[in-house]
Amino acid sequence: MRSRQTFQQLIATNKRNSFILIFGMFLLLFAIGAVFGGTYGSYEAGLVIAGITAIVVFLFAWFAGSGTLMAISGAHEIQKADDPQLFNVVEEMAIAAGVPTPKIYVIQTDALNAFATGVDPAHAAVAITDGLRHKLNREELQGVIAHEIGHIRNFDIRYTMLMAVTAGAIVLLADVFLRSSLYTAGSRRRSSNKNDGAGQAILLIVGILLAILAPLITALIQMAMSRQREYLADASAVEFTRNPDGLANALALLGSDQTPYKASRAVAPLYIVNPELKLRSGKESMFATHPPITERIKRLRELAGA
Repeated sequence: MRSRQTFQQLIATNKRNSFILIFGMFLLLFAIGAVFGGTYGSYEAGLVIAGITAIVVFLFAWFAGSGTLMAISGAHEIQKADDPQLFNVVEEMAIAAGVPTPKIYVIQTDALNAFATGVDPAHAAVAITDGLRHKLNREELQGVIAHEIGHIRNFDIRYTMLMAVTAGAIVLLADVFLRSSLYTAGSRRRSSNKNDGAGQAILLIVGILLAILAPLITALIQMAMSRQREYLADASAVEFTRNPDGLANALALLGSDQTPYKASRAVAPLYIVNPELKLRSGKESMFATHPPITERIKRLRELAGA
């Protein structure tokens, strides 16, 4: 009973932290919009532009669907007849999570990895590599699939898309603002009202600094949120399997895997272990999209001990 309380508390904490990070992203987006609009004399117009930008990018991302990410990854969909045992594991974990069975894709590489994508549990997909399928035993494979099903059940797939969309809108607004700032600065210098010109100049400087720093702040928030969701999915995997050792052993194998695998930057943060940033030293970087594998294994071992 103590074990159940432990991972449920971890899930609750990570959900709270993720909502805080999402809220911070939206604040940053509308702050840029307000400063952008204020520079041109209308804060309200800037907020409207920020909102419209976010909606347009969001609709594009929503309707592009998971198929785009699968195509970028070189994944191909398989049917139950192609691998009955794999489908059995996926179906088993989907039932434990209370979600529809996702589509299953396979990526032809000997590297060990997996990821999930989609907009909601009813329209989700899981992709695993050939290496993962054939080098893990059933218990370890179950742990990895449970982790990915956890992302689906917890709506991480939607959170990830929402964060990516907001980040894209922030970067877009920041870029437009920086490109227009030179023209704006010249116009302000020609202003006949010195007081108004001075105030606008200060606002312009603040806007330029914010536009320069916004992409970096956005990246840090995205990475912090991604780390939170990985911990949450690990805890969810324990909930579904009642076996922390399965995922812990799988992560140990994934962390030690040296097979070269170059993933698209658009997809790399979605993997259970980022192909570009495998952290084996146990030292967490602020720029890492995933927690250190050693820390994740440590937490799982603690759950097993509890």
